[in-house]
Amino acid sequence: MTHRRPIFCVPPAWADIAQATAMLLGAAVLTLAGVQVLAGWSPTHAVERAASLVGLVFPSVFAALTVASAASAVRLARDPGNRRWRQIGLQAASGVATLALTFTLLGISLGIGGLADRPLTPASVQEVIGELTGRFALAFATTVVGLPTAAGLRALILVLASREVRP
Repeated sequence: MTHRRPIFCVPPAWADIAQATAMLLGAAVLTLAGVQVLAGWSPTHAVERAASLVGLVFPSVFAALTVASAASAVRLARDPGNRRWRQIGLQAASGVATLALTFTLLGISLGIGGLADRPLTPASVQEVIGELTGRFALAFATTVVGLPTAAGLRALILVLASREVRP
């Protein structure tokens, strides 16, 4: 029996990234389904609302860092002794936490900065407070999503890397 070489061969790192991306997309679908069941929002409405709250930069960088960390987890599931992938996963997970805290501070500073530019009168108080709470919503939404995700990714990477390596 002759062993044939596959026509299309994907490097292992790309296969890990593809698998991690598929897991992230699956989690996004499950999250949107949960939002629809719990809040009654359509997936389109949920995505539009999230984009209006945090913009496109946070979800894009969040997704890239999460995929990098998840790809590391996929690799560590096969090879727990791989120190390089453990470090990549831990750094990406730390990046998620840093991103969340950066956007938290950004939202707070935008809210406070908005107060400095506007005169506060009895007639404008309602509008100013509305804008302020909108900026604070950005701040705290990124924290609520980012910090638990980062903690979960770090825990996953460390647990997978701590498994006993068998010769």
